[in-house]
Amino acid sequence: MEVENKLAAMGLTVSEPNPSIGNFVPAVRVGNLVFVSGNLPRLDDGSMVATGKVGRDVSIEEGYAAARQCAVNCLSSARSIIGDLDKVQRVAKLLVMVACDPEFDQQPAVGNGASDLLVELYGENGRHARSAVGMAALPRGAPVEVEMILEVAD
Repeated sequence: MEVENKLAAMGLTVSEPNPSIGNFVPAVRVGNLVFVSGNLPRLDDGSMVATGKVGRDVSIEEGYAAARQCAVNCLSSARSIIGDLDKVQRVAKLLVMVACDPEFDQQPAVGNGASDLLVELYGENGRHARSAVGMAALPRGAPVEVEMILEVAD
């Protein structure tokens, strides 16, 4: 429970996965890989960290915080499959989707909210490949959505 203790020390909690808003599951394990569905920056009470487009309605700093919460929610989804976040051996890949206007070009700065958290939790094993891309819109007005691929122990 070392990873969950680190999260608690940061004031973050891993709870039950966010409910799916479509015909899919929160995560799927294939061998030693866990593919985590996209997660929005929802808090335990169902509210969002922020809503709107980054760079217009949402600052880069708020987008960073939203991406961080998305990563926490991804870990919640992973935990529902593997039981213990300490089983994560490597964060392999993130896809960070940022709702923004076509002219906005700071998606990597927003994505760092998720990436920085994972490195804080897992050290070098939290460093990962990543894509951070702009989107015209995301579900429920979310400014950010994150999905991840993890390598886990048996």
